Amino acid sequence: MRPLEGITVVTLEHAIAAPFCTRQLADLGARVIKVERPGGGDFARAYDQRVRGLASHFVWTNRSKESLTLDVKHPKGQEILQRLVAKADVLVQNLAPGAAARLGLSHQALAPAHPKLIVCDISGYGDDPERPGPYRDKKAYDLLIQSESGFLSVTGTPEEMAKAGNSIADISAGMVAYSNILAALLQRGKTGQGCRIDVSMLESMAEWMSFPLYYTIDGAPPPPRAGAAHATIYPYGPFPAGDGKTVMLGLQNEREWQAFCAKVLEQPELASDPRFVSNTLRTAAREALRALIVEAFKPFTAAQIAQRLEAAQIANAQARVMQDVWAHPQLAARERWTQVDTSAGAIPALLPPGIPAAWQPRMDAVPALGQHTDAILAECGYDPEAIAALRAQQVV
Repeated sequence: MRPLEGITVVTLEHAIAAPFCTRQLADLGARVIKVERPGGGDFARAYDQRVRGLASHFVWTNRSKESLTLDVKHPKGQEILQRLVAKADVLVQNLAPGAAARLGLSHQALAPAHPKLIVCDISGYGDDPERPGPYRDKKAYDLLIQSESGFLSVTGTPEEMAKAGNSIADISAGMVAYSNILAALLQRGKTGQGCRIDVSMLESMAEWMSFPLYYTIDGAPPPPRAGAAHATIYPYGPFPAGDGKTVMLGLQNEREWQAFCAKVLEQPELASDPRFVSNTLRTAAREALRALIVEAFKPFTAAQIAQRLEAAQIANAQARVMQDVWAHPQLAARERWTQVDTSAGAIPALLPPGIPAAWQPRMDAVPALGQHTDAILAECGYDPEAIAALRAQQVV
C-alpha cells in the first residue's frame, strides 16, 4: 500500500509549481483530480510539442492524474466543484491572485463546512490577508521570481547575468507545497483538523538564496558571477582538457588542495605557493591559478585527467548534455527508468527519487484533456443525461 492511498487531492493548477507538487502526491498514491478549462486546459499543454506532439513540461508534471474539464465560473460548474471539494482531503490552487477566493475556494470560506480540508494556495508573493504586502496582487512567473529573489544577480558571467536552465522558482515553490501538505496530513492525523498552507514563490526562492544572502550580510559585496565555476570556492568548476573536452572538478578543503597539486598537477610545490595557501587566496587569484591548471591539463585527455582526479580522491564529473543524461550509466545501473502511457503512446520516465523499496511509486498515464470528466461526474451523482446536458451547455 502506498502511503497516500485513500487521499484525494482536487487541484486547480497550471504551469509548473502546483502541478509539480501534486504529481509528487500522486507518486505516493494520492488520487489527484486536475480541474482544467474546457477547450484548452492547463496552458502548459501548449508550451511545446517535443514529446511526440505533447508538451515537455506537461508530461513531466502531470502523470498519474485524472483530468476533469470544468468551467468553474459557470454556476453549475461551481456546484460540481463544491461536490468535489466535499470529498477531498486536499485542495491545491495556483490561479491568478484572488481568483480562488472569488470562486469561494478560500480556506476561510471552506473550513466551516469542511474542517478536515487542507487548502494549499501557491502564489508569487504570498496571500496573507493580515500581511498582504505591496506585491500580493502582482503576477509572477518563474523568470520574474528568479529576478526578484536575487538569483539572477549571482548567476551568469561577470559580463552578463543568466537564468537557470530549468524552472527553479516553480520547483522550489512546488517542493515547499509538497512537504508542507505531507506535514499537514500528519498533523491532521493527530488533531483531526485541516489547515491553510500559504506558499510564496518569492519566499521559497529566498530560502534557497540563503548562502548568498549571508555572504552579503552587513552590506558585504556579493559573490561574483563566475559562470559554471563556484563563486567562492576555487578551483571548483570547468576546466578544458587537451582533447577539447571539459572536466568538472571540485576541491573542498586544504587536504584535497595538496593532493591535487601533488597527484593531479604533479606540482607539489604549488600547494605552498603564498598566492594559493587558502581558499580565500585561491579565489582571489583564480585567474592566475586557472592559467596554471589549464597549462598542466593540456597534454592530457579529459578521461586521463579524470583518472588522476579519481586516484587523488578529488571530486569530478563530466559536463554532460541532455543526450548523455538519457544514457547515463549510473541511472541505467540503478534501473531508474520506467515507462508511462500518454495519448501519444508510452514514453520513458524516471522513477521518483528516494522512494523506499517497501512500495512502488504510482506511474500511471499522463491524462488527455478531459479524459476522466464523465467518470468523475458520475461519481458526483450525475447520470449520463445530465452529463450530456452539462456538455451541451459547455460547463464541461
